[in-house]
Amino acid sequence: MHDITAQKNRIDKFLQSSGFRFTAFLSDAFGASGRNIIRHLIQNGSIDREALNKCLKTQTRNRINEILVALNGSLSIHQRSFLSMAFHHLEQLEAHRNEVEDAIAAEIMKHSEALNLLCSIPGIDVTAAASIIAEIGTNMSAFPDSQHICSWAGLSPGNHESAGKRKSAHINKGNPYLKSMLCEVGWIISGKQTLYLSGWYWRVKQRKGAKRATVALARKLLTLIYTMLKTGEPYNEDCFEQRRKRSERKRANRMANELQKLGYLVVAPE
Repeated sequence: MHDITAQKNRIDKFLQSSGFRFTAFLSDAFGASGRNIIRHLIQNGSIDREALNKCLKTQTRNRINEILVALNGSLSIHQRSFLSMAFHHLEQLEAHRNEVEDAIAAEIMKHSEALNLLCSIPGIDVTAAASIIAEIGTNMSAFPDSQHICSWAGLSPGNHESAGKRKSAHINKGNPYLKSMLCEVGWIISGKQTLYLSGWYWRVKQRKGAKRATVALARKLLTLIYTMLKTGEPYNEDCFEQRRKRSERKRANRMANELQKLGYLVVAPE
């Protein structure tokens, strides 16, 4: 993608220096209309109104007069040859990208079951799931437990203690690609107000700040993913709701016991 973007910028800069300001009126200089214009310039070196009308597609024809003013340059034989080589190189890069994407799509289909499991987590789409599977695989036997995979990914908190005092500690390096993807998914989940994971993120954020809460949520997500791939069970929001209710009952019972120890009579509501 970086090479394709660089090549597009190179072609656009060359055309602008020759008097063809594509980006002035075309939102995408390398869309269908832009590519037709470039092919015409390679063949003829300049463009008139009739040829421009044939090159433009759909609603861009409504601004043909403005576009024609922006394309008032001309190309010599040498410049046309250079533009042809640059444009052909861009098409080759895009063909290679499509070939790689097709190979990735074919490889992903071999892990469709794991892909569906990860996509059941809110905030994870096919692209994110494929990136995660590409980094950790589908066989979790390499990691004895979730703590090992979190440490391998670089999501384990550091332990910096001196003279009995705990100081600020950073997470370890680990796998930067997996870490960044999980943090990005964490940001998406934090905006979904009805999810348990979102509520957990905001509780941690109040105490630790946004950045640490995002890393903590990324670690929690990786733990969930590890468990799901190991057990084969999809994400279920109801289990978190049941866990929340159990925690509330335990908290209520603990508070009732404390009040009874102080001599108060506690009556449970019917």
